[in-house]
Amino acid sequence: MNGALVHSHLPSLPPPVRGKVRDVYDLGSRLLLVATDRISAYDHILAPGIPGKGRVLHQLSSFWFEELVEVLPHHLVATQVADFPADLRTLLGAAGRRQLEGRAALVKKARVVPFECVARGYLAGSGFREYQAGGQVCGVPLPAGLVRASRLPAPIFTPATKAAEGHDENVSFATMAERLPAGLAERLRDLTLALYARGAERAARGGLILADTKFELGFEIDPVTGQEGPLLLVDEALTPDSSRYWEAASWTPGHEPISFDKQFVRNWLDASGWDHESPPPELPHEVVAGTLERYVEAFRRITGREPDLAD
Repeated sequence: MNGALVHSHLPSLPPPVRGKVRDVYDLGSRLLLVATDRISAYDHILAPGIPGKGRVLHQLSSFWFEELVEVLPHHLVATQVADFPADLRTLLGAAGRRQLEGRAALVKKARVVPFECVARGYLAGSGFREYQAGGQVCGVPLPAGLVRASRLPAPIFTPATKAAEGHDENVSFATMAERLPAGLAERLRDLTLALYARGAERAARGGLILADTKFELGFEIDPVTGQEGPLLLVDEALTPDSSRYWEAASWTPGHEPISFDKQFVRNWLDASGWDHESPPPELPHEVVAGTLERYVEAFRRITGREPDLAD
């Protein structure tokens, strides 16, 4: 053990659904989201966990949800254990409340749109690989001559399917539009690009480039009637897990940017010789420490304050 909370343990609550990073407890009318210290890359959960990472993600997401609320309402009900309903706090007990402090949110239920809403302002990751293969990303043609980390002429919307298992798959906007009710794809695209623009502007104040990011959107479910309500921003927002943050001062197209996100882990995995299919190698101490360092630095630059990492 390295002090990381890899799995939450709340025996007074129903068993959770454990995602790659979050544990989700269904409380009936609401959900309890717990940001653990798990870290994933290439669709594998890695070991060991990153102590404090879940706290950084939860607190940064909470910051961003409030920053973005003018663009789109969010699903948050309470982000501090002290603000949870009294009956839930009693049910959790002292040990449960300590475990959740700084890393748990009570949220509204929503019917999540079955697509990742991705915005890209720069060429990186799977987008760069698609561009190399065919000069376009998710069906969006791009100018010739772009290199890794090139700034795009304008941010683009590049949706992806949400895979329950295995890899998400980049798809064209036309494919997305065919699978959704009329007009919804256009609405999701416009909202995603507006959210990205707001996030990129705020990140730039801290000397960071928001190269790309993904959002999840869903329709609120009324806890009494079960009817669908307004569209909400859900899950997480603009964290180093779901976004690429680069050092603006040293950014140079064609070169690997200095990053404050999960790319540090991906780079180590690639250099290790791992085949991306077999069980991944254990992360060494310096990668664990370096990852947390980068996440905390992103938090500082974006919010202008320190995250609460206390146990």
